[in-house]
Amino acid sequence: MALLGMMFLATSVAHADAVKIPTHNWSSQLVGAEIVGKLFEMVGEEVEYIPMDSQTVYQAMCDNDIDIVHEVWQGAFGASFEKVVGEGCVIDLATHDAKTREEWWYPMHVKELCPGLPDWKALDACSDQFARADSNGKGVFIGGPVDWLKHDAEKVEALGMNFVVRNAGSAAAIWAELESGIKQDNAVVIFNWTPNFIEALYEGEFVEFPEHDPACTEDPAWGVNPEQLYDCGNPKGGYLKIGVSHEFEETHPKAFAVAQKINFTNLDVAKQSNYVDTDGMEVTEAADRWLEEHKDKWQSWIQ
Repeated sequence: MALLGMMFLATSVAHADAVKIPTHNWSSQLVGAEIVGKLFEMVGEEVEYIPMDSQTVYQAMCDNDIDIVHEVWQGAFGASFEKVVGEGCVIDLATHDAKTREEWWYPMHVKELCPGLPDWKALDACSDQFARADSNGKGVFIGGPVDWLKHDAEKVEALGMNFVVRNAGSAAAIWAELESGIKQDNAVVIFNWTPNFIEALYEGEFVEFPEHDPACTEDPAWGVNPEQLYDCGNPKGGYLKIGVSHEFEETHPKAFAVAQKINFTNLDVAKQSNYVDTDGMEVTEAADRWLEEHKDKWQSWIQ
């Protein structure tokens, strides 16, 4: 029994000492998380991957239950991230060179079915093209998973659009809806983002909503609807950041030093997604592939 107790204690200590990296529900994040973890292992750190909701992860980082989030998208997670940074329990460590955009998007054939696109008013005017048998004449927008917190339903209401939002359970479910619409030459509008692999496969455009302003999500008086929030589009040229817990530098100094140098471009993120979503690789295989192809880039990060 004493031996078992000692073994359990040793296991618990090793578990507690590992760098805790979250995994979410889209491909570039999953691949990037393993890349980050493998880089930490190269400098002697132990790593633990923890599946976690992509919104609650910021409070988990604040509570030191998660050490690092390497893919903080401004549009989806900026508010949650900036809140805990403001509270002083999370550090805004670095900003990738990658620039992001997250918005409603359609494949190019839809433009022929709905003249006037990419203007959101044109989209609303031909909402019947996007209706389905069970949508009561309203257009259907395929949104991202609920935990991405995009406020699309609030946007529809604030702008008075004749649309309903149906949240997909995963990124893969979004792509399935897109491919179905393309194969059947139907009108389809989905939540999409850049960088990712879709832009290399299908030509398309983002819907242009009223320009984003921080006041759009804070002050109902701002914007085209003076009574409601979210009457605007998402940020263009948004940031992609790395956040770490406030204890990370003290508990994992070697990993912290590496994390400060990690810097992905749009192409890096797109490739990480493409390996899985187009080439069909497993996540670990994709991470190894990126590391093999980009030694000149990451070797300086671990020095």
